[in-house]
Amino acid sequence: MRTPEEFDEIRPYDPEELPGVFEELIADKEFQQIVGKVLPDMPYEEACRILRSCKTSYEVQKTLFYPLLINLRNKLSDGFTLGYETLKDKTSPHTYITNHRDIVIDSAFLSIAMIENGFGNTVEIAIGDNLLIRPWIKKLVRVNKSFIVQRGISMREILRSSARMSRYMHYAINTKHENIWIAQREGRAKDSDDRTQDAILKMMAMGGEGSVTDRLKDLHIVPTTLSYEYDPCDYLKAQEFQQKRDIEGFKKSPADDLLNMQTGIFGYKGRIHFQMGDCLDEWLGSLPADLPKTEVFTVIANHIDKEIHRRYRLYPGNYVAADKLTGQKDYAAFYTSEDEIRFEKYLEGQLAKVTLPNPDNDFLRERLLTMYANPVFNKSRADNEG
Repeated sequence: MRTPEEFDEIRPYDPEELPGVFEELIADKEFQQIVGKVLPDMPYEEACRILRSCKTSYEVQKTLFYPLLINLRNKLSDGFTLGYETLKDKTSPHTYITNHRDIVIDSAFLSIAMIENGFGNTVEIAIGDNLLIRPWIKKLVRVNKSFIVQRGISMREILRSSARMSRYMHYAINTKHENIWIAQREGRAKDSDDRTQDAILKMMAMGGEGSVTDRLKDLHIVPTTLSYEYDPCDYLKAQEFQQKRDIEGFKKSPADDLLNMQTGIFGYKGRIHFQMGDCLDEWLGSLPADLPKTEVFTVIANHIDKEIHRRYRLYPGNYVAADKLTGQKDYAAFYTSEDEIRFEKYLEGQLAKVTLPNPDNDFLRERLLTMYANPVFNKSRADNEG
C-alpha cells in the first residue's frame, strides 16, 4: 500500500522503495564502516545479502537489527523485562508515549521486548531531524520504521509540520495498523524529572476528527515507563548542565549528538524494565465535557505523568542517590551498605569520564545524584496521590 504523497518528506520508506535505499546504504563508505564496528563477526557481504533479502522494514528489524540488539543487550546490560498486564489487546495498534532516557535504545529495546512477548509488530518511531546528521543515518532510520519530527523551523512552518505529523500518526494507527513510539517531551529529560509537554498532546490532537478527547482516543495512547538501572550518558548530561550554566547560549553540536548516540548504544545499562500502563481510551472518555479547553491538555499531561511515575522500576542506586541528595536516610530500607559502596564507585567512575577543562565536581555530582533520585521522588508523590 502506497503511503499518501503528503507524508513523503517525513514517513518511513514504503516496501517498494527499500531495494533502492538498500543499494544506496551498501555503497556508502561510512555505513560500511559502522556495520563493521557493530557486526565485527559478520562479513560485510553477508550483511548486505541479509539486507537485500528483506521485503519490509519489519523483516529488516527481525533479521538484522534484532540479533544485533540482542547481542548488545546481552553484553551491555543485565537483561530487561516488559510488563503489560493491564493492556487488554497487545496485537491492536497503540501509541506508546514514554519517558525518554536514550536517543536510540528506548524505542529499539521496546521493539525487541514486543517481538519477544508476542505483540506481532514493533513500533514506528518519532525522531527529531536534528539527530539525522549524516545522509546514511537519515536513510537507515527511515528503513527502521522512523518518521521525522522537523525542528529548527519557523513558527508558521512548525504549525504546518505539526499538523502533517499528527495526520500521519492517525494514518499510521488507523490505516497502516502500526504501533507508534513517541517521547512525552521534545528531547530527553536530562535530570530524569519526566514531564509530559502539553505541546506534544496538542500536536497529536491536530489530526483526526471530533473533540480533543476523540482525536486522542483515536491514537489509543498507552503511557509506558522505561527504567534503566544505569544511564551510560549520565555524565554527558551532567557535563551539558555545567556547559549551559557556564556558557551563555550553549547548544550541543552534531558531534555531541553523535557521541550521545554512540555512548547510549554501547554503554553499560544494568537492569532494564519497561512497564506499559492502561490504554487511556476509557479514561479520556470519562473527562467532563465542559472541561475548559485551556485546561484539557494540562489535565491529560498530568494524568500521563502520574501513570508513568507510579510504574517506575526503582533500583538500589536510585534510593542511594535520593538519600545522598537530601542528606537523610528515608530510603535506607531499600539498599544495603554494599549497594551504597557500589553506587558510589559507579558515580566516581562516571565523573572521571567528564572531559571539561574546568569540571565543577560538586556540581556534576549533584547533577548525577539528581538524575537517579528524581524517579524516587516522582514515584513517591504519585503513589501518595493514589
